[in-house]
Amino acid sequence: MTTQSATAPCACACACEPSEQEQLKKLDEVIGEYRDKPGGLIPALQLAQTIYGYLPEPVIRRIADGFGKTVSEVTGVVTFYSFFTLHPRGKFLVRVCLGTACYVRGGKEVLDAFKKKLEIEVGETTPDRQFSLEVGRCFGACGMAPVVMVNDTVYQRVKPARVGEMVNQILAGALAAGEKEHA
Repeated sequence: MTTQSATAPCACACACEPSEQEQLKKLDEVIGEYRDKPGGLIPALQLAQTIYGYLPEPVIRRIADGFGKTVSEVTGVVTFYSFFTLHPRGKFLVRVCLGTACYVRGGKEVLDAFKKKLEIEVGETTPDRQFSLEVGRCFGACGMAPVVMVNDTVYQRVKPARVGEMVNQILAGALAAGEKEHA
């Protein structure tokens, strides 16, 4: 299962990010490769989001121009698909499942605990760009509800009282693959 978008390796403003000129060059290459392919807009947007980590307005404008579409057409595609984001995401994308099984077993309380601990609402990113918080509708692990995904890792039977500890462990880089169950 993969929920994290293919973002640049560094979501933060650090030395490993390519320069704006390098990003524009890559974006223009993507536009050139996909503009004449049927259905090429979505793969171009996906790759653009990989380059930038999200889809800022200037990137949407450049893609619209490159594909001969209006900005509103491209924005409509971006806002329709939950994969795309118009805002920078954090290094850790936290998605709390609120599907039926997770909701009934305390998913809403888990979500509230994340909102309190991170001091953000759903759809927001912490000021340090470490965490983004989103809601999911089913991750296919209903028997282990409530479920939380952090990037590509599924955490099962998450308890609201353990959310603070979980966030601290994620920040400390202490979560190993074998420690994710029963967070």
